[in-house]
Amino acid sequence: MTPPTMPGWNLALRFVMELVALVSIGVGAWSATDGAARWLAAVGLPLLAVVLWGTFNVPDDPSRSGKAPVAAPGWVRLLIELAIFAAGAVGLAVAGWPWLSAGYGLVVVLLYATSMPRVRWLLTQG
Repeated sequence: MTPPTMPGWNLALRFVMELVALVSIGVGAWSATDGAARWLAAVGLPLLAVVLWGTFNVPDDPSRSGKAPVAAPGWVRLLIELAIFAAGAVGLAVAGWPWLSAGYGLVVVLLYATSMPRVRWLLTQG
């Protein structure tokens, strides 16, 4: 199955949402910890998310460069994405911003709703 094309606005929104997820994970980790663990969690958890996000990819994914350092099945890639986006929403809630968390979660749902051809394509990639 040929990978679907994605509009530029969708790719731009996706990129912004990825950055917000990383910052939100760090903010949530900072809020949930103290002492030396605070710095380790606030820097380490977003870095772990970046490594997962950048390493496990589906070859020819239209939302990426098409390169996959470690080729992963589409459903695995989708779970990684959803886990990182969910962690961003949780991070905002933990930091004391439940309305911002809910708004972020809503935009993530809309992002995937407008990316259904990609989601369907990912689910067919073994």
